[in-house]
Amino acid sequence: MQIGDKAPEILGYDENGQEIRLERFKGQKLVLYFYPKDLTAGCTAEACSLRDNYAELRRKGYAVVGVSVDSQGSHQKFKTKHDLPFPLIADTEHTLVQQMGVWAEKSMYGRKYMGTLRTTFIIDEEGVIEAVFLPKQIKTKTHGEQLLAR
Repeated sequence: MQIGDKAPEILGYDENGQEIRLERFKGQKLVLYFYPKDLTAGCTAEACSLRDNYAELRRKGYAVVGVSVDSQGSHQKFKTKHDLPFPLIADTEHTLVQQMGVWAEKSMYGRKYMGTLRTTFIIDEEGVIEAVFLPKQIKTKTHGEQLLAR
């Protein structure tokens, strides 16, 4: 998906099994961020940066939702351990990552595998993508500040 595209209506199910729909965020901007794996260094840094800047993001009219292919149980541990105030979608069936175009072949130490590309979409009040932060643009330790500065 790219700037100008309408985001999918059904985003998925959060760590508590609650369905998350785009209509829930109508009238506010949505930071929909995709990350590879719960409880890893980069993903924890990114989530904590968003947590630390959450009050200011909310003041500026943003909601925040994280997405990875981890399970609801993994998300619950991640949220509890790092006191994350926003929902995390457990996209275990890879539905949303594929719809959004962030499920792709990756490579580490010469081994190729499929995984989530760290990507953040800013979705406007009407559900249209207005900005995209690509993997090479995201600074995990200061991602919250990056979003506030845009």
